[in-house]
Amino acid sequence: MFTGIITDIGTVVALEQEGDLRARIRTAYATDRIDMGASIASDGVCLTVVALGPDWYEVQISAETVDKTNLGTWEIGKRVNLERALKVGDELGGHIVSGHVDGVAEVIALSDEGDSTRVTLRAPEALARFIAPKGSVALNGTSLTVNAVDGCDFGINFIPHTKEATTWGDVAVGDRVNLEIDTLARYVARLGEMS
Repeated sequence: MFTGIITDIGTVVALEQEGDLRARIRTAYATDRIDMGASIASDGVCLTVVALGPDWYEVQISAETVDKTNLGTWEIGKRVNLERALKVGDELGGHIVSGHVDGVAEVIALSDEGDSTRVTLRAPEALARFIAPKGSVALNGTSLTVNAVDGCDFGINFIPHTKEATTWGDVAVGDRVNLEIDTLARYVARLGEMS
């Protein structure tokens, strides 16, 4: 489990296709405190650490994960939002995030609103019903509040701090981002189907 509060921006420094996609990510985390097999959310995708170095970790990314996320577009030098797994007693500053991406949304518009940036995204139709105004979503691993919803389109505002502490300062129209809908929204919808 994660909170959607990004604690580092890593950089993809190596990619290798060897059955599965293997990625090496440079990080500021103290890698001597990361266990083999640990989970690290990388752009919102829960990935398992399979190798460690002095300032990097490696993960294997299955074909299923590549197909369901934007990780197949990773290139050397790509900046990546990182979050270590939640520990008992940690502050839950965002919302409960599993790291199991539901689909990919597309950035369709950007506009400045004061010091903030409004980003409008288009969700896959099958996921749009789970997105509600003032509800939570995780986009590339970042816990965010939805401002407005219009069909499959929804808006998020990014304050300057979020743009500096995450990769959201680099956002551009056409970007494909990992979308994880709120776990509570999923269960409420499922309960509604059963009644």
